[in-house]
Amino acid sequence: METEQRCCVVGLGYIGLPTAAVFADRGWKVIGADVDPHVVAVVNDGRVHIEEPGLAELLQRQVKRGRLQAALAPEPADVFIIAVPTPIHPDQRANLDYVEEAVHSLLPVLSPGNMVIVESTVPPRTMDDRVAPILTAAGWRIGEDLYLAHCPERVLPGRILHELSHNHRIVGGVDPVSTKKAARVYRTVVQGEVMETEAITAEMTKLMENTYRDVNIALANELVRVSDRLGIDAWEVIRLANQHPRVNLHQPGPGVGGHCLAVDPYFITEKAPDEALLIRTARKINSSMPAYVANWVKEMVKGRTAPKVALFGLAYKGNVDDIRESPALAVWEELSRDKELQVVVHDPFVEEEKVAIPLMEADEAMQDADCLVILTDHEPFKYLEGNRIAERMRTPWILDTKGILQTDHPQLVIQRLGTPRAVVSPVGSAH
Repeated sequence: METEQRCCVVGLGYIGLPTAAVFADRGWKVIGADVDPHVVAVVNDGRVHIEEPGLAELLQRQVKRGRLQAALAPEPADVFIIAVPTPIHPDQRANLDYVEEAVHSLLPVLSPGNMVIVESTVPPRTMDDRVAPILTAAGWRIGEDLYLAHCPERVLPGRILHELSHNHRIVGGVDPVSTKKAARVYRTVVQGEVMETEAITAEMTKLMENTYRDVNIALANELVRVSDRLGIDAWEVIRLANQHPRVNLHQPGPGVGGHCLAVDPYFITEKAPDEALLIRTARKINSSMPAYVANWVKEMVKGRTAPKVALFGLAYKGNVDDIRESPALAVWEELSRDKELQVVVHDPFVEEEKVAIPLMEADEAMQDADCLVILTDHEPFKYLEGNRIAERMRTPWILDTKGILQTDHPQLVIQRLGTPRAVVSPVGSAH
């Protein structure tokens, strides 16, 4: 850039912090604003409060170079990027409080010519009906002296830094001038294509990207339940069906987690409840899977004396510490309600303080267990040693809900979710 431009990123979470670091790396002077004093202090010390490959090193470099610093409130800038959470209310409506509070926090520091971009995932018409009115009520003329656009994030945890730079981006302004100006901003940091559209189309596109996956995972999970009723191996069905040139069945699992797949479809059903019937049904199927898994486990350990269940994985996906909307947590909650069960947990990526659940090392968790349930596809879980498991477990039954375990042992009964249920007899532990 010919002259240094300033960017203020509001919200330094899983999206905002990597975004701030990437913009700084591309030559922007970046202020990261967050209401959490701990987050601000950690970032200004050149450290990270979330786990993401490569982020710690990149952040440290940019803070050391003076290109990135954090503050408790937004500061004057040329471009403002809002990257705060959009959770859901108990009634499954979008909670836009954080987005609206972030927009209000910009009002004291906005100047003519500024660009405001919302990256937070929002229901359709949020930019027009909720965000723009806050700015116009403050006297700004959008499209003339202030510009407003939606550019939804579309990254995968574990690959965020790469995908922030290389993925195509969708930019939708509330008017054509805002669209053009926002697209120019992203072309300074994105190597992929920057596609221009309207704000409402950008909002809906992001939601449908995640809803597509949610619906297809629900189809696989429904196959699991049908196969369970009929005694069919769902995984073999999926393998064979996917040999068809126009079929790509997804893999089943214990549910759907993360802030996107488990939340975004509700933003559509909220706006069109009578039309989004398939989307609502898919949500119901995937949301019911943790209880389905927990009930299967309870049936399998029925009759054991003081049964012990070892859960491996709390994060919603492999090799990250992200527990947002994790189905593994829901399985833990379901099983923990049964006072006859001893439920223990192991996750090498999640810190105990983050979940307020006692965590064990792998061997301790397996010791004298009657069931080992793999709930997250962490890399170490793929290669658990058969002898090590068999020596420690009281009853050698493993339920692999992610279909990842690559070990084998004659004493172990290993089942994947959707395979015919085995009859498992307790055996004396060999230790």
